[in-house]
Amino acid sequence: MTFLPELSREALLCERLPGGRARCLACAHRCLVPEGADGLCGVRFNRKGRLLAPWGYVSGAAPDPIEKKPFFHVLPGARTLSFGMFGCNFRCGFCQNWEISGVKTAAHLAPQETSPGELAAAAAESGAKLLVSTYNEPLITAEWSAAVFAEGKKKGLRAGFVSNGYATPETAALLRPVMDIWKVDLKGFNRENYAKVCGASLDKVLEGIALIKAAGFWLEVVTLLIPGFNDSDAETGAMAAFIAGLSRDIPWHLTAFHPDHLMTDRGPTPAATLYRAREIALAKGLRYVYCGNVPGAAGQDTVCPACGRTAVKREGFSVKENLLGAEGTCSCGGKIPGVWS
Repeated sequence: MTFLPELSREALLCERLPGGRARCLACAHRCLVPEGADGLCGVRFNRKGRLLAPWGYVSGAAPDPIEKKPFFHVLPGARTLSFGMFGCNFRCGFCQNWEISGVKTAAHLAPQETSPGELAAAAAESGAKLLVSTYNEPLITAEWSAAVFAEGKKKGLRAGFVSNGYATPETAALLRPVMDIWKVDLKGFNRENYAKVCGASLDKVLEGIALIKAAGFWLEVVTLLIPGFNDSDAETGAMAAFIAGLSRDIPWHLTAFHPDHLMTDRGPTPAATLYRAREIALAKGLRYVYCGNVPGAAGQDTVCPACGRTAVKREGFSVKENLLGAEGTCSCGGKIPGVWS
């Protein structure tokens, strides 16, 4: 089922092949799409040998605090203009945005037509400091995001993705001139679970995370800890060790699961599970490990590893106190990595 063919444009992230086929380069699935067929995401499709990609609409747009994305090492307290489209290249049974990420479930929803310039102007007029592509998987609509971000750059706005990390070198190269930050969901460390529950390859996610880091984006990682799915000490430790192996300074957000979509057979994640996982991650060498999705959760503040002082104090999505200098400098002189200005 192809969604919104009238709101599409020829894809840049594509290789045209003999016989009317097209190879999509937007995500690590690298779908080989025959003429008349769709990619796995359902929103990139081949018509007469041309791969078309979404363009000219949003499924929704709203102001958000940057902490809600969540980014904790990017402009604390700043507002974003968050926007999304439709479709996804994963099929996660615990998806919390399933109404817009599934092409069939989104078919009854009305897109809001707009242009890159209009979105960037709306962000600037609202006082936002960033444009963030989120809600659905932004990799599959990367050409649209890149155009929006390019308009935002003209207005001094930073830009970012909230993504599953199924990145390709081609997409990273398209985005790097106009995009600054990238949040990746690492959904576990079990290959079978990734394939069965998400319809994806863990190895390709790990390659994507390494690619994003190497390309120079500011990277933060989030894991939704799901009881009985990915919350064992062994799996938590394996995820932490992988992230720390890339850099001990990558922030890792551990967030609580709430039953949703197709995964309603278990209860919410206890706060104690988050705290245990955080201790494991710190023991693996990560310097910045945060807990979220639990009211009043501990582990929300940014603490300087050099002196132990609280540099940024948070409560939920609010910044209560920010003692960092303009370039992320603590009062002790230690530097905390991030995007601070």
